Amino acid sequence: MAVIHKHSVTPTTTSSDSGGVQLRGTAARAVAVLRIGFGLTFLWAFVDKLFALGFHTGYDQTGTLDRFGDAAWINGGSPTEGFLAFGADGPFKGFYNSIAGAAWADTLFMLALLGIGLALTLGAAMRLAAGSGALLYVMMWTVVLPPENNPVIDDHLLGAITLVVLALVGAGATWGLGARLEKTELLRRFPVLR
Repeated sequence: MAVIHKHSVTPTTTSSDSGGVQLRGTAARAVAVLRIGFGLTFLWAFVDKLFALGFHTGYDQTGTLDRFGDAAWINGGSPTEGFLAFGADGPFKGFYNSIAGAAWADTLFMLALLGIGLALTLGAAMRLAAGSGALLYVMMWTVVLPPENNPVIDDHLLGAITLVVLALVGAGATWGLGARLEKTELLRRFPVLR
């Protein structure tokens, strides 16, 4: 005879040292999967722009794919130029056109993709990753206003909101380094690194 155990799927919450809510059980694991998924999305964007692998980067003006070619950042390609120079529209078009392809903009963008991606994937420095990622998402939202599919909200704003929520619920503690790092002197001294 089989025994069926009833498991609660209601998340238990506790206050965390980081000032937010710490999820447990199934909810904590689900949020960890969401955090890792977002982290891998940022990391993939970094890798694709770094090497021009052809998933979003690596096509020339004729539409021909040139993997590891001139579009790759390692070969002098610009990860910001194409979209900011030719895709920008709306009230901030002039601003984005003016920084398209600038070395400092390319470098900051790539460092942001790498840093946010690593932090989210590893579950470390969630506050910095969430704040930086939310800012990057909002900036990407402002490149094309109004958004093409909805006059108010799109996936960039939803991504920004999600990153903030991930930081608030301590998403780095499950399947991440957040719980271990929380006990270090560095995080006690610099809580912004939580």
